[in-house]
Amino acid sequence: MTGTPLRVGLVGYGLAGSVFHAPLIAATEGLALDTVVTSNPERQRQARAEFPDVRVAATPDELFARAGELDLIVIASPNRTHVPLATTALKAGLPVVVDKPLSGTAAEARELADLAEERGLLLSVFQNRRWDNDFLTLRKLIDEGGLGDVYRFESRFERWRPQLKGGWRESGDPAEIGGLLYDLGSHVVDQALVLFGPVTAVYAEADIRRDGARTDDDTFIALTHANGVRSHLYVSATTAQLGPRFRVLGSKAGYVKHGLDPQEAALRDGLRPGAGWGVEPEELWGRVGAGESPVTGGGSPVPTLPGDYPAYYAAVAKALLAGAPNPVTAREAAAALDVLEAARRSALEKVTVTL
Repeated sequence: MTGTPLRVGLVGYGLAGSVFHAPLIAATEGLALDTVVTSNPERQRQARAEFPDVRVAATPDELFARAGELDLIVIASPNRTHVPLATTALKAGLPVVVDKPLSGTAAEARELADLAEERGLLLSVFQNRRWDNDFLTLRKLIDEGGLGDVYRFESRFERWRPQLKGGWRESGDPAEIGGLLYDLGSHVVDQALVLFGPVTAVYAEADIRRDGARTDDDTFIALTHANGVRSHLYVSATTAQLGPRFRVLGSKAGYVKHGLDPQEAALRDGLRPGAGWGVEPEELWGRVGAGESPVTGGGSPVPTLPGDYPAYYAAVAKALLAGAPNPVTAREAAAALDVLEAARRSALEKVTVTL
């Protein structure tokens, strides 16, 4: 792509804004990080140090006051702000990227999708885990038929954080849209829907395990897909022994993969996309086989494809500059929120919810 880069305003410079969005935007051809919005003086200094040419605004109102100077708004602020900020941006005539979850309800997500379509504007959701190394590898295995017909998909996003960190993500206030169901659950549900399509039934267990916790920190979701695949999804902050990231069982073989994609750790360490990005060592490759545990040497190692978070913003740039498809639509996000809402109801009422 050639020509003047699109000017991007980034709202929020916490974990999501500073670790994920700002570095990936800055690394994308066709995009330029123009403005960062944060009221925190320390984060303002951090943004200026990391991106010397960036402008800093203390409030979203300051940003929207000069909407005509921008070409894209990225919303990486707390979950409760996603809907009002996205609405304001769209009404100002600006395309929008929103960090997951797009909203607290599927109805709100569809209202935003309607608004974007009425205005002829891009509304995309940052589901970066579609570009995790293990997920890309699994999609390739399934597409090539290496596992046969998939019967069961087990996905774990587990952590060992016995002490609370504090902040809105652990708040019990429903308005904050906190808890692991909507945080890590947004990732594992989205991945299951991408792989295996629509869901007909949802069962969930959501527990509050840690002293002082106010929202779910240990949650299990079971999905029945319309094609017969069953997905078992685990998200937890209280897992003392971590399970495999993926365990996928098919009619020909199974795939087991341990460990998280290395891209988040690299971004946290200040590394930036370039040569060798997203590559993991051979000892972390997953294994494909049948009849024996990979722990005892069963199966064969399968090279893990490089993770590719930069592909998301590259696709956003192509969508805006060349009319290419939106990499993650608001309606896809709404479908995932249908599942998350059903899971919340299932856990609360101790029932299986039919969609």
